[in-house]
Amino acid sequence: MANKRILVISDTHAPFQHKDALSFLAAIKKEYNPDRVIHIGDEVDSHSMSYHDHSPESFSAGHELIAAREVVWQMEELFPKVDVMESNHGSLWYRKAKTHGIPREVIKSYEEILFPKRNTQWKWHFELTLNLPNGQPVYFHHGRGANVLTCSQHYGMSFVQGHYHEKFCVQYWGTKERLNWGMNVGCLVDDEALAFEYNNSNLKRPLIGCGMIIDSQPKLIPLVMNKGGRWNRRLT
Repeated sequence: MANKRILVISDTHAPFQHKDALSFLAAIKKEYNPDRVIHIGDEVDSHSMSYHDHSPESFSAGHELIAAREVVWQMEELFPKVDVMESNHGSLWYRKAKTHGIPREVIKSYEEILFPKRNTQWKWHFELTLNLPNGQPVYFHHGRGANVLTCSQHYGMSFVQGHYHEKFCVQYWGTKERLNWGMNVGCLVDDEALAFEYNNSNLKRPLIGCGMIIDSQPKLIPLVMNKGGRWNRRLT
């Protein structure tokens, strides 16, 4: 049955992903054997191309792309077929081109940038709606608004998003006909990376984990860390 076990990979911001993100995802694959994989966006960070101040001690744009590709290729080895949501960090190449008046038609596609000279089954979408085994739809977008419950109610269906690193939750609402839910899937970033220096003054911390939809119901899978900030190697 299609979409029986959907893995939703949260924001990885490669190459600034959590040090154990890939092994965590490998463990999830082994435990849950997803039949569909969706990356909710910000698959890469492009910190060096940001419109905001970025650290001079970090990568140059070219070196960051090379490092990010290595991470994305490792994810592709784990999950050869992935639907990726377009996102604010993932689209920085196109946003910068637009700022400088360069038409998108002369810029490479996501696939060509991250998987040069090779075919890939990773495909990018602005938004995506799937039908679940229970016959109900679920809508995916990188991030529509801070309150996922309101987003879900606005679209009149279950709703999944990332973008908001400090939000890792499932909220429910119902009608006479069905139970709906909204899920924020957190992130998989390394909070100590220079790319996230801006977050040092934020009281809220990123919540590390990802989501699944199993038999049409949402499930959060946190990356539980020990005191050293490393994954404890257990799935809860």
